Amino acid sequence: MAKRDYYDVLGVAKNATDDDIKKAYRKLAMKHHPDRNQGEAAVKSEEKFKEAKEAYEMLSDAQKRAAYDQYGHAGVDPNMGGGGFRGAGPEGFGGFAEAFGDIFGDLFGGGGAAAGGARRGGAGQQVFRGSDLSYAMEISLEEAAHGKETQIRIPTWEACETCHGSGAKPGTSAKTCPTCSGSGTVHLRQGFFSIQQTCPHCHGTGKIIPEPCTTCNGAGKVKKQKTLEVRIPAGINEGMRIRSAGNGEPGTNGGPPGDLYIEIRIKQHEIFERDGDDLHCTVPVSITTAALGGGIEVPTLEGKAEITLPESTQHGKTFRLRGKGIKGIRSSYPGDLYCHVAIETPIKLTEPQKKMLRELDDSLRKGGERHSPNAKSWTDKVKDLFK
Repeated sequence: MAKRDYYDVLGVAKNATDDDIKKAYRKLAMKHHPDRNQGEAAVKSEEKFKEAKEAYEMLSDAQKRAAYDQYGHAGVDPNMGGGGFRGAGPEGFGGFAEAFGDIFGDLFGGGGAAAGGARRGGAGQQVFRGSDLSYAMEISLEEAAHGKETQIRIPTWEACETCHGSGAKPGTSAKTCPTCSGSGTVHLRQGFFSIQQTCPHCHGTGKIIPEPCTTCNGAGKVKKQKTLEVRIPAGINEGMRIRSAGNGEPGTNGGPPGDLYIEIRIKQHEIFERDGDDLHCTVPVSITTAALGGGIEVPTLEGKAEITLPESTQHGKTFRLRGKGIKGIRSSYPGDLYCHVAIETPIKLTEPQKKMLRELDDSLRKGGERHSPNAKSWTDKVKDLFK
């Protein structure tokens, strides 16, 4: 049976944001989670739960979503000859753990395996995924349209050279936590229930450090800077994010690192305003050119273009240049450029020039209403207003 469209599965539009997709998935997962459905309904709910999970894993990853938007299911299914993206696990972009961890909290009243979720490690210790980091990058409109490759400096953590990562002062060592006996967790009983929590003394490490290293203050790691290569795809827009897997904060007790999300900010352009894939610009035109018509040059992101103004062009008239906008990441064709005419009134006139304009004005007035159709219409409306 053919798969349903991922956007239809989640009930979101094709231009939905990452937050919209995540919220839609959480809502469906809460509704169709197997633990919330019993009997015959559980079978259908499980199928819908798996369908929603698959849709979320594909649409929450920028690369997979772009491939799906362009090629459909063939772009993300390896059995169909497409890009063959592997299903995202808890480590993937906004993966199952990130979105569904909060759902565990909603279902069972406690924190689940969210972005910084925990799992059991060796010797009973809890293993935590590192936190995600965010980096705001400002780029020009031209760079957003054409893409670019650049470098950024981001914070990173390295093992402390003084204690070699142990966190203990040289000559000393960490001790087994007396509160949890090295397990990293403690059990609390409330009536018939036994609740397991992270040890508040050692914070899940199972160890305590009586004499911390003075260089890293017992953390076993120190913050440094590293250079990261970043590729900005052509057509990216304001607010979009680029995921750099594994470049977030390191995990705890051997847990996987978080991810780095590069948030795009586009500088205000001197000429163009972007509206999706379309561009808008204001083109100043002299009175004589607007009245007599003629060709004028207008700027585009690819160079200059020419438009022909007809006689009697009015202020605010818009001319459309097809394909002179921006080709968005998920678009098949580039947008258009809209040039808005702004008739410019001459300034600093000489006396001879003023004289000629007065003579022209007298001539136009003698010509009657045919020279000023908008003024006649406006005057009639004013008269009707005060009747």
